[in-house]
Amino acid sequence: MSHSSDIVLVQRLKEGDASAYDALFLKYHKLLCLNAYWFLRNEAEANDLVQTFFLDIWDKKLYLHFTGDIKGYLHQAIKNRCLTHLKKQKAELENKVAFTQLQDNSCITSTEASPDYYKQVLTAINDMAVQKRSAIQMVYIQGKRYQEAADEMGISINSFKTHLKRGLKVLRHAITNKGY
Repeated sequence: MSHSSDIVLVQRLKEGDASAYDALFLKYHKLLCLNAYWFLRNEAEANDLVQTFFLDIWDKKLYLHFTGDIKGYLHQAIKNRCLTHLKKQKAELENKVAFTQLQDNSCITSTEASPDYYKQVLTAINDMAVQKRSAIQMVYIQGKRYQEAADEMGISINSFKTHLKRGLKVLRHAITNKGY
């Protein structure tokens, strides 16, 4: 019975019935939150992830791709989003650790060949234009994807790539001119 009611829900969704979307949400929201919590072990993150997924179902019309077992599709989609989220968190943590190590004075003093290298890199970053600096920080420190960072900055992806490329060029120039 549940499978046939899901088929009817999907058909109503494909016809643009907003009440079918509400019914889908009410039927699967708690179950998907539990599923996400199993992966993330954080209730707030699990709820946010599931909420974003449901928004995407409606806004991006993901329901048009629903075929067959909708419950299985929803669970697999949440699993994939959780794994992607965890992978992104891991990358962000690794970037923060690497950046923290760069900031650590003991790390700097161990490089006798270039004791003020770190200071010169920071000076180069601080001296560059705001958008170049923001692009570098968002990608290399915060671990954001290009599109996500571009959206946050309110510019196109191509403009973002240009700022990032020019910012990296400034850094390379600052480093190579100092003999590193």
